[in-house]
Amino acid sequence: MQLFSQQQLKVTNSLSGKKEVFTPLKEGYVGMYVCGPTVYSNVHLGNCRTFMSFDMIFRYLKHLGYKVRYVRNITDAGHLENDADDGEDKIAKKAKLEQLEPMEVVQRYTVDFHETLQKLNLLPPSIEPTATGHIIEQIQIIEQILEKGFAYEQNGSVYFDVVKFNVSHDYGKLSGRKLEDMIANTRELTAQQEKKNPQDFALWKKAEPQHIMRWPSPWGDGFPGWHLECTAMSTKYLGEQFDIHGGGMDLKFPHHECEIAQAEASNNLSPVKYWLHANMLTLNGKKMSKSTGNNIYPSEIFSGENDILSKAFAPAVVRFFMMQAHYTSILDLSDTALLASEKGYHKLMEGIKCLSTLAPSDTSDFDVNAWKNKCYEAMNDDFNTPILIAHLFEAVRQINLIKDGKAKITVTNQLELQNSMNAFVFEVLGITAPEGNDTTSETLDGVLHLLIDLRNKARANKDFATSDNIRDKLEAMGIQLKDGKEGTTFSIN
Repeated sequence: MQLFSQQQLKVTNSLSGKKEVFTPLKEGYVGMYVCGPTVYSNVHLGNCRTFMSFDMIFRYLKHLGYKVRYVRNITDAGHLENDADDGEDKIAKKAKLEQLEPMEVVQRYTVDFHETLQKLNLLPPSIEPTATGHIIEQIQIIEQILEKGFAYEQNGSVYFDVVKFNVSHDYGKLSGRKLEDMIANTRELTAQQEKKNPQDFALWKKAEPQHIMRWPSPWGDGFPGWHLECTAMSTKYLGEQFDIHGGGMDLKFPHHECEIAQAEASNNLSPVKYWLHANMLTLNGKKMSKSTGNNIYPSEIFSGENDILSKAFAPAVVRFFMMQAHYTSILDLSDTALLASEKGYHKLMEGIKCLSTLAPSDTSDFDVNAWKNKCYEAMNDDFNTPILIAHLFEAVRQINLIKDGKAKITVTNQLELQNSMNAFVFEVLGITAPEGNDTTSETLDGVLHLLIDLRNKARANKDFATSDNIRDKLEAMGIQLKDGKEGTTFSIN
């Protein structure tokens, strides 16, 4: 597809806090890195929302004609239990609990991650590197930072010197924090701690005898710090400077802040042009948390096996629900919200299905080109999917008017509308159509057409009691009959 040049794409850059015109470093090409999962448990629904948001961005950039290299990593080592470089490695801890090799844990939950995202119709990234596959690159970056004087070794561990770095650079510019304020709000270090300053973070940690995951290094056996892997993998596959770095809002500090510091310390270049952050997902108005029980996994939504929702919801409905909110907005998941999204999803699918069956006219009442421009205007305004969806329903309303003989459309406009609806719904938003060819669907269609025939015969015989009874019973089940010039049709709400 040709680049859509009539309008400019704007994105909200977390680094400036403003919407900026998107201009890639190399014309026609986009390099995008997104922080992937730490694979020590089943993928969290909130993470699915983040990955889905960047899947939509990936899809839209491709739709515009850009050649996109999308890198999303797998964290399979180095992510400790808290951000203070303390505690156990999350994967190693799970391996001990389940009496498995750490890489068995990694394999199990990487498979779950891929299967879940596939159900939600996410495209695979161009490259999906792992932290353990890039130990050599991480060691090389540490050596560069040590050589520049922005890190120090202590008892087999290497720490990034934030205070020294901040003298010549701006640590905290992404999250809007000032180092002076951070220092004022932290406790003094104890004699047992190795760091010079509480804000310093680990580039390499010495592996204690009981630590399972360990690699040889110039400083002894150990493992890389969590922040380092993303710097190593993003720069290896996208270069020292690239266009987009994405992730959840919770990663802005300290993870992404540390990534900027590492990159600037090692090569003196600001690594990313546009930082994009997706917001969180709440459940029934509260933060999702396993400890409080206010939590649900994607598989539990798809199967209906949970105590939170009234029924099972298809992955396509869940995706449609998530696309109805802007990626930078907090989105609250609830039974009511999913039920409403399911109704909207079926209405949209019914409209697309009906579009191909419309009888064309010599004239059009619907300006398809103006409508299409509004759709692009929404997406070019920082990927505004809720506004795009509102425009899609505007098209569905027009389709229903044409079907009922209250509006007209030419063959050319009909084809253009069909192509555009398919592109925005299936290609850009990544929403899949319901399984329309299965036995259950065919049987339902057959039964409904039989009931419509019986109702038509009752009306012909002036048996309006039976006719109205069939219509009312179907309506109570969410099936709307529509009488028009071409006969009676139905829609499932």
